[in-house]
Amino acid sequence: MKHNHNHNNARSAGPELVPVRFEFTHPTAATVCVAGSFNQWKPEAKTLHPAGGGRWTKETSLTPGAYEYCFIVDGQWMPDPLAKDTVPNPFGGRNSVLKVFSSPEAVHLDDAENLPLTNATQ
Repeated sequence: MKHNHNHNNARSAGPELVPVRFEFTHPTAATVCVAGSFNQWKPEAKTLHPAGGGRWTKETSLTPGAYEYCFIVDGQWMPDPLAKDTVPNPFGGRNSVLKVFSSPEAVHLDDAENLPLTNATQ
């Protein structure tokens, strides 16, 4: 029987998915969902699970890219208080921005692009 020695190097035909974990803490929340450009802004599509102590979590997988999202806490839409970036939304509020990278190196490059420039000659 012959073996294909390249089988571990084959790339899948579908888009690459990256694990993402949403976390939110609210001591009295009864329900927490996340809605965004990754699920057509449908809160019922991504309900977070209680993790105790007011913590809520949801694990999912997304393709690399930038996404806008909000948490819906007991029916109230709010940006993620831990998000690094936000943008204005058409309703007068803010949406959080999630950047999903395909590799750890891409994360470091993005972080480096956002650092202030310094003059090495001073």
